[in-house]
Formats: sequence, structure tokens, C-alpha cells
Amino acid sequence: MLQVTYFYDAISIDVDNIVKPIQDAIIGLVYVDDEQVTDVLVRKRDLSGNLKVENMTPALAEGFARGSEFLHIVVVDAPDQEVIT
Repeated sequence: MLQVTYFYDAISIDVDNIVKPIQDAIIGLVYVDDEQVTDVLVRKRDLSGNLKVENMTPALAEGFARGSEFLHIVVVDAPDQEVIT
């Protein structure tokens, strides 16, 4: 499962335009082929908004410390493929 959060500071882009370039860019780094990705969660969040961050990772903290827009990308095991919630 690919989880992408786009933190923007002024003008945002559509979430549907974010995923494909990222999936293609991490071929060979994270998986053999993006065909392996079964689930995707994409979010965008305004950095000037009132954000509450739970479970801050060092990578996420570094993104916030830079003070400009950034992507936070996480690859995790997909949920059970036999269960639809």
C-alpha cells in the first residue's frame, strides 16, 4: 500500500496528478513493478492550516522543519485483499 501526503504552502495540485509519477519513480527502489501496488491513499494538507500530527517520524519532522511544501511517502503492507470495508 502506498500512502502519500502532499503538504503544500500556497497553491496545491490535484491529488489524482500526484500518484502516478511517484509510483513510477520508486520502481526498483521499493518494488519491482508498480503493478504490485494494490492500495493507494493520497492526501493533501495545507501547511498554513491547523494540523495535528500524531506519531511524528523523523522524516516527517524534517519535512516540516524545512518550512516549504513537501511529500511524505510511506509504503506499508496492504490491508487484507479479501475484506472490503
